[in-house]
Amino acid sequence: MRADYLPLGGSLAFVEQHGEPDAPPVLCLHTAGQSGVQWRHVAPALAARGYRVVVPDLPGHGRSEPAPGGPVTDLGAYADWCLALIDRLGLARPGVVGCSIGGKIALDVAVRASDRLAAVVAMAADAHTGGRPSVRGLRRELSDVAAPSRTDRTYLGTLAVVGRDVPRERAELIATMHRREDPAVSTSDLLGWATHDLRDALPGITCPAHLVVGDDDLWLDVARVRAAAASIPGARCTVLPGIGHYPMEEIADFDAVLDDWLAELGAVRA
Repeated sequence: MRADYLPLGGSLAFVEQHGEPDAPPVLCLHTAGQSGVQWRHVAPALAARGYRVVVPDLPGHGRSEPAPGGPVTDLGAYADWCLALIDRLGLARPGVVGCSIGGKIALDVAVRASDRLAAVVAMAADAHTGGRPSVRGLRRELSDVAAPSRTDRTYLGTLAVVGRDVPRERAELIATMHRREDPAVSTSDLLGWATHDLRDALPGITCPAHLVVGDDDLWLDVARVRAAAASIPGARCTVLPGIGHYPMEEIADFDAVLDDWLAELGAVRA
């Protein structure tokens, strides 16, 4: 594994890379308020399967510096940042995989640059949330981010959206890792999630696409995810039984699952 701080978008970005430089690249994006640590088990295992795996911390997340303008509320800005990262690393036709806001960012990257991608896998993401969560409520949260109970709410909220088939010990580890988030950043991310609308743009995606949703995901309406997939020419949709909002953390040996999806989409490993 190689880790670097790269100048990007006016600040330093922390980026991990796993695997050989000439292997097929896969860019892996994390969820709201979190960091590339969500891919800690998947990235090295996926690299062992023949991929060059790139795992960034988005601006203001993990070990990346904040964006110059502070917490980001526009997921389109993150999509532009990802394209700049692809350019900075010289990634030729990467697969882009993301979860939650990362999934929606992956779709936005495909909207902007399908011709530059091998495939996109968007997990726990749809075209538009339909007003969930409440934008008004999230803006109120920004004035309450210092509340001592915030980390407990993150912990309990994460447990609530982990799937029923995930062992309790694994679910508690996921929730414990998630409570490290910066609440100002995560709330801003969720504002981006709630307001970002790709409904009119998805039909323009031309690279192979796969949308994935857990049937225990309380954040998503499975019907909305199916509708988003149906609006993308040739896209697939998979509903994961017993899985919630974080497939790459909830599913043991997720690297094998993702490898199969990428292979089916034509993003062939080395």
